[in-house]
Formats: sequence, structure tokens, C-alpha cells
Amino acid sequence: MNIKGYLNKKAALVDKNLDKFLPSSKTYPKVIHEAMRYSVFSGGKRVRPILAIEAAGACGGKLSDVMHTACALELIHTYSIIHDDLPAMDDDDYRRGKPTLHKKFDEAIAILAGDALLSLSFNLIAGGKHISRQNRIIREVSKAIGTFGMIGGQVMDIAKEKKDGFILKYIHATKTASLLAVSARSGAIAAGAGKKDEDNLANFGKYLGLSFQIIDDILDKEDYYTLFGKKRSLTDARILVKKAEDSLKPFGKKADTLKEIAMFLLAREK
Repeated sequence: MNIKGYLNKKAALVDKNLDKFLPSSKTYPKVIHEAMRYSVFSGGKRVRPILAIEAAGACGGKLSDVMHTACALELIHTYSIIHDDLPAMDDDDYRRGKPTLHKKFDEAIAILAGDALLSLSFNLIAGGKHISRQNRIIREVSKAIGTFGMIGGQVMDIAKEKKDGFILKYIHATKTASLLAVSARSGAIAAGAGKKDEDNLANFGKYLGLSFQIIDDILDKEDYYTLFGKKRSLTDARILVKKAEDSLKPFGKKADTLKEIAMFLLAREK
């Protein structure tokens, strides 16, 4: 399989649905809808929605079972990076080669656009096909992005205290891996999978996220790389990749695409 082409095709499908779900930039008040669309369509691999789609597929689910949730996960990811880039957080002026939202518009609009994307994400999840499954997804996602997940990780990331190994691993687990884990779990729930399959796919997402972040740090020569060195970082990343692969064993060939996606993402050079 040409995995890069496959991912591009899936990303285009996600984009088509995001375009349908997001308010038009011509809809009043225009500025907030323009801002939301600017950030959502500023590039990105659509890893989280694709992970949800492929997890659902591995459990025998249909695309229509998971698309609302998949797009919602991308909106949540976008909201998180809008807020990450703010002057009070990471204070970044560029994201994916383009001005960050608070630079393109202003800080107030960036905050409101992030809030609006988060609100819309839960509206989308609730609008999925199976109400009982969607309720479970809402519970899992809200937990994964709250103070015991993504927000908790961001709190520790911006804290002034020195990052030791425990804190750094906590940040990786909550800020990065939690959303990938819940993306895979949500796909399984949307497909009506059993708890064991849910847990295995969530573990795959978690270990993928942890290894992904370590490789990011190696490429950027920061955080994990700085604290543990290149050799230890590479060893830890390989261990996590093996755990991710092992989590998919119960699915057999149905998880082959997930494995290929993982290997493609982890083999990147930037």
C-alpha cells in the first residue's frame, strides 16, 4: 500500500466533511467563522480523525458510524493548538508556516475561535448515529481533554518548575497521548466494539502518542532528548512502538492499516 497516498485520501475525506460541518465564513458574525476555518484548514495530517476512522474499521464499523466523531476530534485538536499558541501559553507567531490565529486576527478572536471549535466538537459527537454510543464517546473525550488529560498536561508544561523525568512523562501522556488514545477508543465505541477491543485500541493510540512525542523531542533536540540523551530516547521510543504493535495483535490483518500508519508517522524526519 502507498500509505502516504492513502493518508492524503483519508485527510481529503475528513476535510470534505469538516467543510460541511463548519459554519460558512459568510455566515454572521463572519469574523469568528473565518477564524475557525483559517485554523482548521491551515494544514495538518488529520492523524486523530484518521485514527478514529481506522479503529472503527478494525472493529467492523462503517464510515457513517464514526465521521461525526472523527471530525470532532480534529476540531478539539485545532482548539488546543490555537490556545497553545497564545501569548499567555507558548507565544508562537507561526504554525505550519503560517501566522498563528492570534497574529492573523487578534488574541480575543483566537480565544473565542478555540472556544467555538470545542463547543462545536461536542455538538458533532452528539449528532452521531447511535445515541448510547455517542454518550459514551462524550464521556471519554471530555475526560481525555480535561484536567486529568490534555489540560492537565498543558498546566504542567507551562509550569515554572523544572521538568524531571516524572513530570515530562506526565506531560507526554496527558498533553499528547491522551487525545490519540481517545481517538482510537472513540472509533471502537462508534463501531459498537466490546470493551477489550476498545482498551486494546486505546493502548495503541496511547503508545503511538508517547513514541510520537519522544521522536518529536529527538528531532527538535529538546525535552526528552535533553533530559535522557539520544540513545535512551531512541530505546524508549522503540519500546513504546513495540507496545503499540502488540496492542493490535488481537485484530490480526484488520489492523494492518493502523500498523502502516504508525510506522509512517514514526519514520518522519521533521
